[in-house]
Amino acid sequence: MPEAVGKGYGEFWNFKGRYRVVKGSRASKKSKTTALWFIYNMMKYPQSNTLVVRKTYRTLKNSCFEELLWAIERLGVSDYWQIKQSPMEMVYTPTGQKIYFRGLDDPMKVTSITVSCGVLCWMWIEEAYEITSEAHFDMLDESIRGETTGDLFKQITLTFNPWNERHWLKKRFFDTESPNVLAITTNYLCNEFLDDADRLLFESMRLKNPERYRVAGLGNWGRSEGCIYTNWHEENFSVKEVIEKAESARVVFGLDFGYVNDPTALFCAVADDKEKKLYVFDELYEKNLSNEEIYERIVAMGYAKEKIRADSAEPKSIDRLRSLGIERIRKAKKGPDSIRYGIALIKEYEIIVHPLCVNFLTEISNYAWDCDETGKGINRPKDEFNHLMDAMRYAMETSGDEEGFSFV
Repeated sequence: MPEAVGKGYGEFWNFKGRYRVVKGSRASKKSKTTALWFIYNMMKYPQSNTLVVRKTYRTLKNSCFEELLWAIERLGVSDYWQIKQSPMEMVYTPTGQKIYFRGLDDPMKVTSITVSCGVLCWMWIEEAYEITSEAHFDMLDESIRGETTGDLFKQITLTFNPWNERHWLKKRFFDTESPNVLAITTNYLCNEFLDDADRLLFESMRLKNPERYRVAGLGNWGRSEGCIYTNWHEENFSVKEVIEKAESARVVFGLDFGYVNDPTALFCAVADDKEKKLYVFDELYEKNLSNEEIYERIVAMGYAKEKIRADSAEPKSIDRLRSLGIERIRKAKKGPDSIRYGIALIKEYEIIVHPLCVNFLTEISNYAWDCDETGKGINRPKDEFNHLMDAMRYAMETSGDEEGFSFV
């Protein structure tokens, strides 16, 4: 086991209190170690069952589900697990114990799980930072119920990146002490599986962007000073109803290209120019996408016929997407003052964000003004948390007399 798991998580591995909370930097092994723990201990405790949760169900497949598959392979126990893709489920075949996967976008499915073998005693909330409402966490907390026997115990594990110190997670778990809570911080320095190239990336971050290194490298809490947008809130809404009620609704789309280090980001919103409201209803946020894969994602989302404003720094990508069938894609205008102008324009709107747009929520709550060498704020955004923010500017550069929309 020490060879499979590695070092740095001994206290985490052995803790049996109610809440086990890990904030960590990138590449800190927190998700992989958590996945290994659940597979190992599900096999150790024959009455245990696990619920794995993220804010939205659709994000589970490429995160927790894949991590748990990796853990099964890592431990060499594939012959003992049955994997179901639709709906996602993992079954330990010798006993019938299960790992369930749910999203908070369907709360009824979270609270109505009935296990056929043993007790639903463990929960893993990945990217817990996405859960902006503490009341939603309380609902999840209450779903871990049922009597345990012997040495079996109930526990909720939360893993996340600590982007903003004002998040409720800090006050609830890190600012108070309780024997029922293990709250720890991990970072890439405890990950002995990184190679020299991986470590060089963090060293470069430390030298070039020490503030980002403090959070993304060392796992410390992010600071919320200097946030650019404060004119937003999270709210569940119906896109169809918004369009029907608004006198001057237009649907806007913006695309920011990325690849290895940065995600490709598609911003989707309804702009009500008369009431000055912007309803953010969907997003694409994914790394390592080729132009062909971007096309496939946009088609699958149902937006292939929409007018999309894309980053003008990628003319070849724009031309390729147009040739593939995204015929209404156009390059966004860029100029010396385009960023400041776009930000000023968007600040005139009230931004309503649908809970499904978890990456947009993370970015807009961390998108901040930069500082000079002395720490004084300057009129330029930091080059981080800006992929959907840039896409939003591209989408909103158009005037209010655009032609209609076709996806509804």
